[in-house]
Amino acid sequence: MNIRPYEEKDFPFIHQLNEAEGWSNLVKHKEITEKAWRDSNVTFVVEEAGEIVGYVRGITDGHVTLYVCELLIRKSHRGKGIGTTLLKEIHHLYPTTRMELLASTTSKSFYEKEKFRPFYAFRKTIEEWE
Repeated sequence: MNIRPYEEKDFPFIHQLNEAEGWSNLVKHKEITEKAWRDSNVTFVVEEAGEIVGYVRGITDGHVTLYVCELLIRKSHRGKGIGTTLLKEIHHLYPTTRMELLASTTSKSFYEKEKFRPFYAFRKTIEEWE
């Protein structure tokens, strides 16, 4: 397993992982998703046997907050500690920060197992202001 910084040539593989996971919003808005990768300051991929099998994208101020926007490991590679290793690696880059993220009903158990503390969060899209 090799964790390395994201490069623009990686985006087609990230897009494929999003498609396979059924993350339709990221897939539907491919160009915006690619811009988000370009503009985020925490972007890493996980390679195994020369293939991208996972990634993390996040943003940080480097001091207080490290926000994980997406963490995705290919289904065939889950349960091997890749996600945990990836989260630890990025948190070690910004050791004074608190790591925050949103979980789905399917990822909730992973974060609970890793002893993340739940907290309340809110979300609104621009269309919801109408």
